[in-house]
Amino acid sequence: QLSCLLRMVTLHGIPKDLDSYPEDLLLFLSPSDYAATGSCRQFFTKVGRANVDVLPREAPQRQQLLLEALECLKIPGPEISEEKAEVLGRLVCDLGGDHIRSSRERLLKDLSQCGSFLPEQEEAIRDVLSSGNTTFGPPAAWSAFTLSQLGWLIPVLDHSILQQIPK
Repeated sequence: QLSCLLRMVTLHGIPKDLDSYPEDLLLFLSPSDYAATGSCRQFFTKVGRANVDVLPREAPQRQQLLLEALECLKIPGPEISEEKAEVLGRLVCDLGGDHIRSSRERLLKDLSQCGSFLPEQEEAIRDVLSSGNTTFGPPAAWSAFTLSQLGWLIPVLDHSILQQIPK
């Protein structure tokens, strides 16, 4: 439905203002097409609020969006600042384990919005959380409040982390 809507919206060229359209529609629009109507940063801020799960994780469009977002935001290596993670929004769900480890806890809040993780992402999240170098501290110091803050990341925790958490 969204790709059909995009064809209708762009029938006479790219609209100057896409704010009145659903953000999910932008997932089907090339950032280079949108460049004429605003900055790539504005485009990816909107894409980051979209439901990226309307595209399968392995879809070339979804992978290309992440690559172009990293290029637009000038993120050459694996470390991502909190500000740039905020722009990426739900695109962080597609970042690899290296990005998650290097960015430490800066990505955890955004990752908690993801519906699922690849095994390498789960391992990286566990590494970050078990390191104790987060505002949560080491698992041995976690409380019920900490677990409520971790929310959607709890299923990622393995036995070695769970056994450290005080009852």
